[in-house]
Amino acid sequence: MSRSAPVPPARFPPALGPQRTFALVAGVERYEISHRWNLRGPARDALRFARWLTGPGQVPPGNVRLLLSPLDDPDDLDWSDSPAMAALKAAHRPATEGNAKSALLDELPQCDGDLLWIFWAGHGYLGPRHELILPCADARPGQIRHLNLDSALRWWHTDMVKHRRFALQAALVDSCRVDAPRDTRWNFGTTDYGGGTSVPGRRQFRLYASRAGEAAQNDAERGTGRFTEALLGELGQSTVQEGVTGLAGAARSIHRTFQDLRERGEGWQLPQFIVDRDWEACSFLDFPDFSGFADFSGSSGLPGSSGLGETAGTAAPAVPAALRAPRLDQQAWDGLGELFEGRDLPRSAHDAYAWAFKAAGCAPPVPAGLPGEGLLEVVQDLDERQGGRTGMPLAVPFVRFLADRAGAGDPVWAARLREWVRATRERLALPALAPPPPPPRRSALHVRLEAPPDGGDGYLARMWLRGERTEHIWESEDAPVGLDAVREELVRLLALIGGARADGALADGPPGGGGEAVAPPGALDRIEFHVPYELLDADFDQWPVPRGPAGRRRALGVLYQVVVRCPQERTGIRAEWLAKWRWLYGRGGRHPDAVRVVEDTDVTDALGMDLGAGPAPACVLAHTAAAPDAGLLEAVLEGGVPVAVWRRGGGLPAPPLLDLLAPAGPDGRPDPGALDVLALPARVREVRRAAAGAAAGSPHAPQPGAGGDRLVLLWDDPDDMPGLRSLA
Repeated sequence: MSRSAPVPPARFPPALGPQRTFALVAGVERYEISHRWNLRGPARDALRFARWLTGPGQVPPGNVRLLLSPLDDPDDLDWSDSPAMAALKAAHRPATEGNAKSALLDELPQCDGDLLWIFWAGHGYLGPRHELILPCADARPGQIRHLNLDSALRWWHTDMVKHRRFALQAALVDSCRVDAPRDTRWNFGTTDYGGGTSVPGRRQFRLYASRAGEAAQNDAERGTGRFTEALLGELGQSTVQEGVTGLAGAARSIHRTFQDLRERGEGWQLPQFIVDRDWEACSFLDFPDFSGFADFSGSSGLPGSSGLGETAGTAAPAVPAALRAPRLDQQAWDGLGELFEGRDLPRSAHDAYAWAFKAAGCAPPVPAGLPGEGLLEVVQDLDERQGGRTGMPLAVPFVRFLADRAGAGDPVWAARLREWVRATRERLALPALAPPPPPPRRSALHVRLEAPPDGGDGYLARMWLRGERTEHIWESEDAPVGLDAVREELVRLLALIGGARADGALADGPPGGGGEAVAPPGALDRIEFHVPYELLDADFDQWPVPRGPAGRRRALGVLYQVVVRCPQERTGIRAEWLAKWRWLYGRGGRHPDAVRVVEDTDVTDALGMDLGAGPAPACVLAHTAAAPDAGLLEAVLEGGVPVAVWRRGGGLPAPPLLDLLAPAGPDGRPDPGALDVLALPARVREVRRAAAGAAAGSPHAPQPGAGGDRLVLLWDDPDDMPGLRSLA
């Protein structure tokens, strides 16, 4: 390394050295599945890491299992002129699944060593349980052969490897960590290598090139990954002993390098340290100005614990007190126990969790989502992570955010939360805390339609504005009206609301509404239709609305986010419905399991029970030829699914809804795990606008494909259900 290498702590094996160091090194550039998967760089990166191991690291080549599947002839690679690399050139094997499993699970566990290195460069995906899947060279569409790295590391942590062997295991992976595609064209299957009983004292260090959901950047011209380039720069000419004991410091330096690239707009990936923990499971990212590493002989196992390692010949600098966020004291925990008792996670919990990291001056963890199902679990996670450079414990801004968002809805609880924040700050002498950002000021116009109790024609109708307060603006009283009359009143009210927004004053009262004024909303961007089951597929989004000069009319769904709801069908499944919505909010709207694509073959009598079996999925995308009322909508409502998108009247959407709504992953295919379900109302409006532009022949309009103007979005927010009382 460029700086003085740290002295190995006492708890490292005393005989740690190159002779007792073994490695699996793999670089995959060519894949059988498709030429589109091929990439240039991983084989060269693997060779460079092997060159460090057998050069400055002094590891015997016989201790290294080298797997290469390069784009070019292996003889054309840079093997360097050394006996060690010549031996590896003669012994290397293709990076197939069989060779990877044989090396990692059969050969290396039989070796007598202290340290195992795993270096892998190539493609990478996250499986359904967020395990890291590394496709091998013999991956095919029907069988994407791969190495499940997380399962392999669990296996290596057990007594399947003899107790006194391989106390230290380091996995360094230069690959993407995007969610694996989930459709019939890609078969990753499931892989679990099992294992035995965990061995106490066996420690693992994992450093990945990117965070969950991110692609790792590869420099094709230079034939190298940016992560590998930074890693080898840190390792430099260090010995293997210096390299392993200094990994925490090297990892933090790499992290800072990539953070600088992101801030300058020159890169997007950010290497992730699994649970940002070092060899002893202590956090080493909380103190940005500290370049040392934890002292494993005296560490308490908690971030900020006393006892620091030493650099060669000099004592390591102490962590500045101002950078060490304190842990919550017992009085703070007692107060939270009372405040959170019997409380479900509020819908603002995810936003509060994310803002806490920003307020404390440190990066949020990945993957996104809350770390628990209860408020105390979330605060425990924050307290263990402590805080960043500001010295503010993460739990304090989290509670402050909850207090601000509780506001008018629960003023007593909000006041108690604020008092806890005040008292905790004073008692722990914490720095000033900026207020959380205010929630966006937006309003929705709700239209409720209900069949009359006598079964006659027309509908009982009511409209209200929902913003900072709920304001009733029109009702048909006890006289059923037709949809045309509802549309006319809606258009009239939209004009009144627009006038109120334009001049900032209250408009005249709407007809039929008792003379009440229409207050100007912050930003009216959504219209929600609460309708009976038979109207779910109606064309509300196509209702014409006057717009601009010369009497031009635009479709309602082009101007506003138009969604439908079905409150009458939710009474018997409220628990499932609420659980799915809370689960979705707790993950920020994004999760690989949040979205389910349903095809015609899936629409059976059991579909509703299947959808309601757990908190996921929370969104259904219908890729069905049959009309949605032919069992699909019934199953969605029975399963408590709050969000669904389909093509009005049925018919296979072209392109499929997932392609239309979800962002593309690194392989160019739609990524369901990156689809923000909570942003679907805005996304569907974008698709409708694009379809309208294409229909009008605009040369600048994107081409969304047929049916983009026929999308229907079911959006049932159980926390926003005003006016449930029957209109009859």
